[in-house]
Amino acid sequence: MSAVCRKSMVVGLAAALGLLAPPALAGIEDAAKALQAGDMAQAEKDLQVLVKERDPRAQFLLGLYVYGNPDSKMFDLNKAAPLLLDASERGYVPAMIPLAGAYAEGKGMPKSLFDSYKWLAIAERWNSPNANQLLEQVGRELKPDEIEKAKAAAASYTFKTK
Repeated sequence: MSAVCRKSMVVGLAAALGLLAPPALAGIEDAAKALQAGDMAQAEKDLQVLVKERDPRAQFLLGLYVYGNPDSKMFDLNKAAPLLLDASERGYVPAMIPLAGAYAEGKGMPKSLFDSYKWLAIAERWNSPNANQLLEQVGRELKPDEIEKAKAAAASYTFKTK
């Protein structure tokens, strides 16, 4: 492929991304403003459009701050956890810690210290703050062989692309 052809492809891709990015960015920004104002209904409305497109940032915000927030009138862990799971399974690191908490507490997900440990180990591998401390905490509740199995599951985990 010639340098001119590669440059044309890069310019075309950049233009396409530029055309696609502003609405998504605007939706996230509008949702963030609504969250800051405490308007959970508006935040949900702003985020739902992006959630339908499986935007992991929107899934995280909707799952943690709208449905996962006990102070929200829309609090519903059965709605929050699947959003956090989907975002985590596709590699969105900020969703992994609250997902691990949902597994550890059995809130919105079946209680599973194994899955909690696995997601914390994945988050730690991707340098998520506090993951190491939480790993130690959850690890105290597991047997050594369960920890090794969870570590192996985390090490072999492949993020979903669709």
